Amino acid sequence: MARRSSAPPSPLPQRDGVDPVRVRLPAGGPGATVGEHLRARLAAGPGVIDAMFAAGAIVGADGRPVDPQTPYRAGLHVWFHRELPAEEPVPFPVEVVYRDEHIVVADKPHFLATTPRGRHVAETALARLRRDLGIPALTAAHRLDRLTAGLVLFTVRPEERGAYQTLFRDRRVVKEYEAVAPHDPALELPRVVRSRLVKERGSLTAREVEGEPNAVSRVELTRRRGGLGRYRLLPETGQTHQLRVHLCALGVPILWDPLYPVVAPPAAPDDFSRPLQLLARVLRFTDPVTGRRHEFRSGRELEGFPS
Repeated sequence: MARRSSAPPSPLPQRDGVDPVRVRLPAGGPGATVGEHLRARLAAGPGVIDAMFAAGAIVGADGRPVDPQTPYRAGLHVWFHRELPAEEPVPFPVEVVYRDEHIVVADKPHFLATTPRGRHVAETALARLRRDLGIPALTAAHRLDRLTAGLVLFTVRPEERGAYQTLFRDRRVVKEYEAVAPHDPALELPRVVRSRLVKERGSLTAREVEGEPNAVSRVELTRRRGGLGRYRLLPETGQTHQLRVHLCALGVPILWDPLYPVVAPPAAPDDFSRPLQLLARVLRFTDPVTGRRHEFRSGRELEGFPS
């Protein structure tokens, strides 16, 4: 099987910490010209693509505007900057816990997405850090849910990103989370929860199904106060919403979770009053590039059960 050639470097700079969009024309794609293909392929309103061509906003590998009548050729790359959506600023800072020439460890607040996706683009931890630190090549080695706060590892050099991602893939990073949830005296803890989780495309929630477990979490109760408990969570795997689903399945859903056990109506974009009480507290690993042993702790507190 022929190996796909790597994409050429982008001829466009970042804008507000956000990379330009790159489109590769596939074999057998719709349209006889580049213009026809992009009109058919991209989800844009009437006339938007034509206006971008007219403004010279769609460029080729040499940085020059592409003529929409350019004949379609499989493998051709074009770039452009997307029109950024209107975003409500998240009024909490991203704290830098550690920085060297290889990595940046940030303490992400609740409500801020890790990387650009959907309607959250410029208001993301990655875009903010690129702008604030002046590191346009910064990338995320892993992700936290937008509603989860805590530690995220970013890589400085693109050629080293794979080494750090492999740490997470091979489960060589110890991750500890804290959560605030109801206290159930009848629930025997500590325990290890094992289940099979699936999350279909387009669904807001994940669910447990029969089958070989693909999600493993250790759950411990560290303190209780009134009807609430503070829990220490140690995930062995990294399935989407894993900790949220597992605590909910134990009958102690995380405080202020808008998805589990019931999907709540969407909150207003400027409503930051009820943050999900889940925090990525600790990251512990041996640096695959330098060999240093790292342990980082979040300085944030869960307001539902403050220290």
